[in-house]
Amino acid sequence: MMTRTLTAAALVLLLALAACGRNAPEAKPATENPTAAPEKTAANDKEAATEAPEAGQIHLTEADIKAAGIRTEEADEAEVHERIAVTATIQANQDRLAHVAPRVPGRIVGITAKLGDRVKAGQALASLDSIEIGEAHSAYLQADSQFRLAQADFERAEKLHAEQIVPEKDYLRSRSEQEKARANLRAATDKLRLMGVTPAKSDNAASVFTVSAPFAGTVIEKTAVLGELAQPDKSLFTVADLSVVWIEANLFEKDLGKIKVGATVSVSVAAYPDEAFKGRLTYISSVMDRESRTIKARVEVANADGRLKPDMFANAAIDTATAGKALTVPTSAILLQEGKKTVFVREKDSFEKREVELGDNLGGRFVVKDGIEAGETVVVEGAYALKSRLLKSKIGDHD
Repeated sequence: MMTRTLTAAALVLLLALAACGRNAPEAKPATENPTAAPEKTAANDKEAATEAPEAGQIHLTEADIKAAGIRTEEADEAEVHERIAVTATIQANQDRLAHVAPRVPGRIVGITAKLGDRVKAGQALASLDSIEIGEAHSAYLQADSQFRLAQADFERAEKLHAEQIVPEKDYLRSRSEQEKARANLRAATDKLRLMGVTPAKSDNAASVFTVSAPFAGTVIEKTAVLGELAQPDKSLFTVADLSVVWIEANLFEKDLGKIKVGATVSVSVAAYPDEAFKGRLTYISSVMDRESRTIKARVEVANADGRLKPDMFANAAIDTATAGKALTVPTSAILLQEGKKTVFVREKDSFEKREVELGDNLGGRFVVKDGIEAGETVVVEGAYALKSRLLKSKIGDHD
């Protein structure tokens, strides 16, 4: 009886569990869950990335391009000469350099020129007081007085002789005295001029004179000190005409056959790294230095603005007779971005930043070894405006 009762209870329990399973709602798949936001966000990000411009590209309208002053130029190959690079030193033009010193001893009583001053030809640099000049000027005044007196006597004797009032011998004697006085005056005048002083007619002998610039130039050295005694063998000023400077370089023996006097030279200095100064090879020494096995050469470069200074170090690239084709772009197209030389290339309605490898600086243009190809359109004006927009876009991305 007990066994039947337990069996019936177990059967009732199984039937109840089965009924609960049929009435329970079915679980929906995870993909149908409306709250699955992560997958939807990733899809949107992918779509947005497809629509965004590539890194290093800038899209501008024609109005924006005009407003930014952007101008482009087609990169093209040009004929360039093979170049020999040498290190050099800038020197003053030795043909236009003068050490200014007095011709006679004198004490410095005034200084009117300072170191670095640009002076004109004949401009006074300093005033000196000299006993010798005073004595020479006194002799000049005496000779001048004697000549004027002798001249007056001769004119009177000549007039009286014409009227036959005085004898011939008196006329000849007065003429002789006049010629003698003239010679003495000429000698006194020449002595002052040899001392570097222009004779001046005055009542008192002058002992003060000036030393002057022999030509227009710049005072590059000054040793004159007020009150000191100046001597003819000691320079007071050094004046140099720096409108044209010399670039002194050393050539190796192996390069002599490629270079000739008259060759075009491009000179660069650390002070102006992106600029090349045009010059011409004017001299190649006939003697080789026995120790260094090099030959001295000289390049003349115009320096009207005075930016090239004597004793600056320089690099000189000398054109040879060998020429070839190379791709070049203007210097204004080159930008430094993140330590790399770059240009902007236009592609339809966008501008792309390109890293380039540069070659020689040809003076206003750079040879491009890699990074762009002939025929591509390069930005030559307004590149900085594009660089600024690119930097702003990067800052916006980080925000």
